[in-house]
Amino acid sequence: MIARRALLLAALLAAPAAWARPQPGTLDIRAIERRRLLPQAEALLAAEPRTIAAIPAPRSPAGPQDYYSEGDYWWPDPANPGGPYVRRDGRSNPDKFDGHRDALIAFGRTVPALAALWDLTREPRFADAAMRHLQAWFVDPKTRMNPNLNHAQAIIGVNSGRAIGVIDTLQIVEVARAAALFARRNAPGYTAIRAGVEGWFAAYLDWLTTSPFGTEERDEENNHGTCWLLQAASFAALLGRDDILADARTRLRTIIIPTQITPDGRQPLELARTKPYAYALFNLDVLAASAWLLGGANLIGWKTADGRSIGGAIAWMAPFIADKAKWPLPPDIEYWDGFPVRQPSLLFGGLAQKRGDWLALWQRLDPDPVIGEVVRNFPVRQPLLWL
Repeated sequence: MIARRALLLAALLAAPAAWARPQPGTLDIRAIERRRLLPQAEALLAAEPRTIAAIPAPRSPAGPQDYYSEGDYWWPDPANPGGPYVRRDGRSNPDKFDGHRDALIAFGRTVPALAALWDLTREPRFADAAMRHLQAWFVDPKTRMNPNLNHAQAIIGVNSGRAIGVIDTLQIVEVARAAALFARRNAPGYTAIRAGVEGWFAAYLDWLTTSPFGTEERDEENNHGTCWLLQAASFAALLGRDDILADARTRLRTIIIPTQITPDGRQPLELARTKPYAYALFNLDVLAASAWLLGGANLIGWKTADGRSIGGAIAWMAPFIADKAKWPLPPDIEYWDGFPVRQPSLLFGGLAQKRGDWLALWQRLDPDPVIGEVVRNFPVRQPLLWL
């Protein structure tokens, strides 16, 4: 399998002389990621585990180990001070409580990067560091996060949590991929905590697939439904839940692709937002990652009877990733200059469709953005965990 994968990657086109005229080349993912990750190694090793249990959430109605966040686009009402918050789509309230989400994002960046470094080097120190974080978040009874999102993206004065808050745990999709790597390759220290880690994911997957919030999020038609799908698929893959994986494949083909992608490749539900560029990139990345995980190249290229496909959506968006000045819609009202980054849709699509131009573009883009909002909307960061 490894030899076949290496031959496939070596055969791909990767260095185009012009956007539409790719030239033969190679794509050595391991070499690319070694150059990127090794300079980050010491900082990653020095990062201490910090879970939500250490971060007070004054407005949370629950306990210190229950995740809590507040809706991004909700603000105090000038006409009703002290009353329920009101929505301003696309404009993030800087005063919302972000402590738990920031910690979850840090966890979702650190452990997958450590896993990739361990995969590249086989140095036990990287696995050891990752195990400390996994132990703190999922196993230690004093610091672990409870496996539910009953109080995510609350709206002050309106509710103490919403179904769409389920999107917050998209940040740990790659943590599950890291755990799967550790299990598959018998990483040092994983055996001792495996039952606790996978027990946490099993409990959370049950909540995700059966709770009112989880099932409501599953049925959302836009990026929220896509993000539910990628979470369910990633957690089910770790746990060997073939039933959930089969349902996810069916949902992707029969509901998500027909609902979210037009025959010409547009994503109308995302393009209707006040940040259409970032939303289209974000949803496309999650679509492509879901398809890659659930069916690889075949599912990215799969088309409905009227021609809707993830590959087609990548093809529609790729020219605007290559040259944002060609974007046909108004610019995003926030963080317009932060995108694009190294969008994984280009990688998965390039491998699936053998598009050297997409792979070359992927290599040219920033793999490690630092703007918080950009990082949050870039949750597939470690390609070694997917290939």
